[in-house]
Amino acid sequence: MSILSVNAGSSSLKFALYPVQATAVGQAELSGCIEGLEPGGAPHIRWSAPGQAKTSLPVPVAEGDDAFDVALAMLKHLFTTQFAHVPLQAIAHRVVHGGLLYSAPVRVTPEVLTQLATLNSLAPLHQPHNLAGVRAFSESFPDVPQVACFDTAFHRTLSPLETTFAIDRQLTARGVRRFGFHGLSYQFVSQVLQEVSPRSAGRTVMAHLGNGASVCATTAHQSRATTMGFSALDGLMMGSRSGALDPGVLLYLMEQGWDHDAIQKLLYKQSGLLGVSGESADMRTLRASGSPSAQLAIDLFTHRVVREVGALSACVGGLDVLAFTGGIGEHDAVLRQQVGEALSYLGVSVDDTRNLAATGDAVRAIHAEGSGIEVWVIPTDEGRVAAQEALGLV
Repeated sequence: MSILSVNAGSSSLKFALYPVQATAVGQAELSGCIEGLEPGGAPHIRWSAPGQAKTSLPVPVAEGDDAFDVALAMLKHLFTTQFAHVPLQAIAHRVVHGGLLYSAPVRVTPEVLTQLATLNSLAPLHQPHNLAGVRAFSESFPDVPQVACFDTAFHRTLSPLETTFAIDRQLTARGVRRFGFHGLSYQFVSQVLQEVSPRSAGRTVMAHLGNGASVCATTAHQSRATTMGFSALDGLMMGSRSGALDPGVLLYLMEQGWDHDAIQKLLYKQSGLLGVSGESADMRTLRASGSPSAQLAIDLFTHRVVREVGALSACVGGLDVLAFTGGIGEHDAVLRQQVGEALSYLGVSVDDTRNLAATGDAVRAIHAEGSGIEVWVIPTDEGRVAAQEALGLV
C-alpha cells in the first residue's frame, strides 16, 4: 500500500507517492512537481522515481485557461493512466487554512469541504486549489480516503500574545486572529533538526523562503512565534505577495476608488518580488537580470528576512539554531550568506565553502567552525509529513 500526497502551492503543484512500512511511510517511490504556475511563468511538469531518469514535459496552457486547473487535470491524468495499478491507502492533501475548526488531520467529507471553502478568502492563492485537488481525486479514486492536513496546525501552540490582534475584542471572538502557515514544512524541518542537532530543542528560527515566505521561531520544537497571521499575506515580502503592509495604504487605495477585487489582486499577485522589480516573481530570474529594479527587489527581500529573523529571535530570548528551507532558502547561497553576515551580532557565522555546497539536495550544516549559532539548510518535504499524518488517521 502507498499514500499519495498532493500539495498545491502558490506557484507549484507537488506530488509524491510514499510506501507504507508498518506504522510509518518510507522514502518516496515517485515524486514530481508542476512548476511555473506563478504570473508570467512557464508551466512544466517533471517527475522521477529512484533509479530512473527524470521525465520533464511542458504543460500546455491555452490563453484564458487557469494554469492550476490545467496542471491539476494533467496530474490526475498521470495517475489514472500510469499509476492506476498502485494500491492507495489514502490520498493526503495539504490544505493551507484550517481556521478555528481544524488543528489536526481530518478525513474529508462533503461537509468538511463546505466548511473549508468558507476560508477561501483568507488564502485565495492556495485554499481553492487545495480543495479543487481534493474534489478531483475524490472523483478519480472514490474508494480511497481523502485526508486534509493543515498548514495552520503546527502553530496551535502559539500563545494568546501571538494570536491576538489589537482590535475590538468582539472581532477576536469571531475568529479574527493570527493563525500562522507553512506548518507542514516547519514540522518536517523540526523533525529533521531533532535528529541532527540537539541544540535545536532550544531557540530555533526556521525560514521557509520561496514564492510564499515566512519565518517561525520554536522552543522545544513547538511554534512560539511566526510571521504569517490571519491570512498568508502577512510578514515577509514574497514572490508576488506584499507581506506586512501599513493598513493605512489600503484605506488610501479605497479612498482612491479601489474595490475589493483590485486590492486583492494587488496584494496577492502584483506585489512582492514581482511588484518591486516589475520583471518576475522568481528569484532566479531576478538574479540573472542585473537590472537596478531587480537588485532592489532582491535587496528588499533579504532585508525583510534579516528583520524578521531578528524580531522572532527576540520573541524566544535569543538564537541557538537557524535553518533555511523552501525553494529560495535551499538554493540561494548568496541570500544565505548575506543573511548570515547581517545576523553576525547574534553569533551567526556562515562558512563560504559549506554554504556553496548546500544546493538543496541534502541536509547540510553551513555554519563556520566556532560559530555561536548552528546554521542548517534542510530541503523540506511537506508531502511526507502529510502522508504520515494521513496514515496516522486512517
